[in-house]
Amino acid sequence: MSIVLAIDTSTSQTSVALVENGKILFNKSHLDPLAHGEVLPKLVAQALKLTLKIDLVAVGMGPGPFTGLRVGITFAQSYALAAGINWAGVCSLDAMAANIREEDFIVSTDARRKERYWARYKNGIQFTAPAVSKGSELEKFGVQIFQEGDYFPDPVVIANLGLSNSSVTEPIYIRKPDAYPLPDGVKFRSMTALDLVSAVGIEKVVYGKAAWSSAQFKEEFAKAPKNANYLAAELDGELVAYAGIFFALDVADIHTITVTDKHRRKGIGRELLKRMIDWARVKKADAIMLEMRLGNDQARPLYEHYGFVEISKRENYYGPGLTAVVMRKELK
Repeated sequence: MSIVLAIDTSTSQTSVALVENGKILFNKSHLDPLAHGEVLPKLVAQALKLTLKIDLVAVGMGPGPFTGLRVGITFAQSYALAAGINWAGVCSLDAMAANIREEDFIVSTDARRKERYWARYKNGIQFTAPAVSKGSELEKFGVQIFQEGDYFPDPVVIANLGLSNSSVTEPIYIRKPDAYPLPDGVKFRSMTALDLVSAVGIEKVVYGKAAWSSAQFKEEFAKAPKNANYLAAELDGELVAYAGIFFALDVADIHTITVTDKHRRKGIGRELLKRMIDWARVKKADAIMLEMRLGNDQARPLYEHYGFVEISKRENYYGPGLTAVVMRKELK
């Protein structure tokens, strides 16, 4: 007898299953690319209400985006260690392919940056090792492509594959992750109305005459959470940075990423930018845009690293003689 707890967070979906000798006791998923860490413990807790006697934890090892994938792997390994049981890794693409009845095909998941993680299968057997490529390159193979959205790694299949003798022991990252450690001691959270006074004060110090007024800040902040997202970065109870983004007509526009002078170059702006981009993806924006002051040599390399390219300039945007560089990042 064996009961397997199966987990996968390699795609935009968080999936958990509980399987006893081939019988499905529990099988639930939640679709949200930003909620793996929040949703996974809740789904597992629901599953464990049925039984606490788990013999094996099986987990999808990717390929997948670094952050989401690590949530599932770390959780599975930690649970197995605490329970004193074994864990087994499974290629997540194999867990997608197992339910497809074609002789020759490709399964593919979103790798972001307009790329896809993929592997090719013949007669149900993985024919090529997992790789990452532009989506258009996969069409050259001339076989049917099954993509994330219509198909996801099946946690029940992960449970069954986890019982096999072959196990994937290392995460399948393929591509070097963009992960950076979070700034030490900094708490990132949703901005509240109580933060506006501090934010307006920071605006005046950082931007001078070009700063938003209190009325402007309130007007933009009022668009959240439906059409906008405002985040705050707090250190020792003090607001040290904030960021805001607005979404309309298929394009998201970053209105501000502001960090106080003494807390710059600590990764706070980078983390806020990443979260703005993730929010735009959840909104299914076609692209994301921002304006940057010409000559801002500290910010430009960061934006370019995350795929923003200059598309135009706006003269006198920040005041007489102060030019804005308009940058855009395609999301689709």
